[in-house]
Amino acid sequence: MNYPIKSMVAAFSLLLIAVTSCNGSEKSAENNKTANLVSYPGNTEKATFAGGCFWCIESPFEGIDGIVSVVSGYAGGKEKNPSYQQVSSGKTSHKEAVQVTFDPDVISYSEVIDIFWQQYDPTDDGGSFYDRGSQYQSAIFYHDNKQKKVAQSLKEGIDDSGIFDKPVATPIVKFTNFYPAEDYHQDYYKKEPAAYKSYRVGSGRDRFISEHWEIPKEGKYPKPSKKDLKEKLTPLQYQVTMEDATERSFDNTYNGNKESGIYVCIVSGAPLFSSSDKYESGSGWPSFSKPIDARYLEKPTDRGHGMVRVEVRSKFGDSHLGHVFNDGPEPTGLRYCMNSAAMKFIAKEDMKAAGYEQFLWKIK
Repeated sequence: MNYPIKSMVAAFSLLLIAVTSCNGSEKSAENNKTANLVSYPGNTEKATFAGGCFWCIESPFEGIDGIVSVVSGYAGGKEKNPSYQQVSSGKTSHKEAVQVTFDPDVISYSEVIDIFWQQYDPTDDGGSFYDRGSQYQSAIFYHDNKQKKVAQSLKEGIDDSGIFDKPVATPIVKFTNFYPAEDYHQDYYKKEPAAYKSYRVGSGRDRFISEHWEIPKEGKYPKPSKKDLKEKLTPLQYQVTMEDATERSFDNTYNGNKESGIYVCIVSGAPLFSSSDKYESGSGWPSFSKPIDARYLEKPTDRGHGMVRVEVRSKFGDSHLGHVFNDGPEPTGLRYCMNSAAMKFIAKEDMKAAGYEQFLWKIK
């Protein structure tokens, strides 16, 4: 077999699940996810990706605001209701895949793909790390022509960025079907955290990711104490970030800024937005079509002032940034309306010296 470690891990998991489910306490993760999806009150769309081991593609999407459900399964093949044993052995035409259900009013398809790119080696056309074969090849399965256009544009952007020495090999193909995998594969990173982490490390996936991308970590962007923030920030910056205030429209630092660079959290320094995604919305506040990486943000529901809005907060700064609205431009359809006082601008020529060299490719 080309994938002995994963097979042994899966076999051990089957045994463990069988033992723990004898008393009837084992619930179906897939049923729970379906129940959550049915009860979700907002709009939803689906994104389907293959990037090798589905355990490793499912977990990065969990816990992100706007992501409603993430399910591991099998996609793109002709056989009906395939099993893990059939797919993993290469006896079907399916690929291990994940299906992400998301709220397009909170997180865009473009943001979802941005996260997907950073979870595998998109230049490998023979499988994924030490899992070889067509069942482990990557793919983006588009659900409509809009998704196809977005995926193609982002793929070209990755190629043009020079991040990889080889061109992106991930095909963009029309979605045909998706079959959820067996229960023990759902949320595997929670059920068997030690085995999951060992698999990621042993396969070389984690090493590859760390060599090519910045992994969002709180430790790199710590939040100062409120005492230190009061000394560091201006009164307006403190009121906006720590007390959820809003600065005046058309009378703020970055609304008319057209320089190339990135905008970072004034509290923690975490990267937030690229000048390439900034546009003139006419609102009087700096507006962006998407963030650098949705994993640096939190988007809770804001019910203040007699309205229901989606607030945007800096995850590591635990600070108020602004709100996101669904009246933005294509391809995302979103408008991230931010307070200048919540951010600090780093010009492109200063990014390397400031420690943000890894995001230079985001500046067009």
